[in-house]
Amino acid sequence: MRTYRELFRTPQFGPLFATSAVQVAGSTMSGLALGTLVYAATDSPLLAALSMFGSSLAQVLGAAVLMSAADRLPPRAATTGLALAFGLATAVLAVPGLPLPVVFAIILAEGVVAAVGGGVRYGLLNEVLPKDGYLLGRSVLNMCSGLTQIGGFALGGLLVATLSARGTLLVAAGLYLTGAAVARFGLVRRPPRAAGRPSAAETWRINAVLWSSGPRRRVYLALWVPNGLIVGCESLFVPYSPEHAGLLFGFAALGMLIGDTLAGRFVARHWRGRLATPLQLLLAVPYLLFAARPALPLAYALAVLASVGFSASLLYQERLMALTPDEYTGQALGLHSSGMLTMQGVAATLAGTIAQRTSPATAMTVMAAASVAVTLALTAAGRRAAGVVGAAEAVDGLAAPGTSGGAMGSAGPVR
Repeated sequence: MRTYRELFRTPQFGPLFATSAVQVAGSTMSGLALGTLVYAATDSPLLAALSMFGSSLAQVLGAAVLMSAADRLPPRAATTGLALAFGLATAVLAVPGLPLPVVFAIILAEGVVAAVGGGVRYGLLNEVLPKDGYLLGRSVLNMCSGLTQIGGFALGGLLVATLSARGTLLVAAGLYLTGAAVARFGLVRRPPRAAGRPSAAETWRINAVLWSSGPRRRVYLALWVPNGLIVGCESLFVPYSPEHAGLLFGFAALGMLIGDTLAGRFVARHWRGRLATPLQLLLAVPYLLFAARPALPLAYALAVLASVGFSASLLYQERLMALTPDEYTGQALGLHSSGMLTMQGVAATLAGTIAQRTSPATAMTVMAAASVAVTLALTAAGRRAAGVVGAAEAVDGLAAPGTSGGAMGSAGPVR
């Protein structure tokens, strides 16, 4: 599958795309409105930031105890139910006089549940598309998410100014309910991908199996750590240049859009394995130049160039799917999504701490250097493992290099 026309002609992709877009819009608008309410009530930048992004940190709890539900619930029912739950929770957040501990309890619960939602959504994407269509489909969802966030922040800001923050929360709740309706009446009924009841014990068991494979473990680390460290760089745009932070974010979003378009649509299959590491290095190297505090036009160009490298995550996700049995794809992708968001929150906290003691430019350089070091270390580890596997296969004569051994933990070396 190589064209957008083929993608949107695929049955069930359209409703899944629409459901995702509406929910991203609701999440973006509700986050902005909630941050505005919390800041007005507390005058605390930290609490305002946690009200907007704290649910991302809570996803690690969902990944640890609930993620088995991503493959053990019927996808349509789970997607519809989760959208309804988010709509009702957002409506409750609009209630005047809600105590702050209750507000953050709801945010925490939303983050835990969102971990399962990511697994359900991306597992269903892998199910409705042919194997060669996942990369293109995920790139389109990424592009839609980026554009929807830009539009959602713009519309959310307008609604907060004209309608009030609580009114904006109610609009966001309506968007979630719309997403629930699209999922219920647009998606077809499908059975769960795996048998059994979801539980914390089952979640731990499958997470342990997923993590037990060296190739998959390196893919997860490549998906979480280098990218998360660069999000730490982006989290310092405001202190780096308060008057122009919006433009820095906008140019970074443009770079992501370019990268997702190129990787999803134009990179041939035989190049994908070779480009993952260069793209992750591209993601980090431009931020090393922020140590010299470049002029704003150059800073904008560096932000665009670096963010093209985020498309490496698409290539690693495709590799992850090749290494994972079908019945575990929802949990595998949910674990990726939750780990990625958690690492982004951790990296933003680390970057802010370094910036507090030094400067934003210095902290950005440190985070970028760490990202380069992690990328090179993971690449070297993958090559060493590939060499060991290749030597063993040459001795045993059992399989050609790079082929699957059939077991879940031996799906071939990551290159």
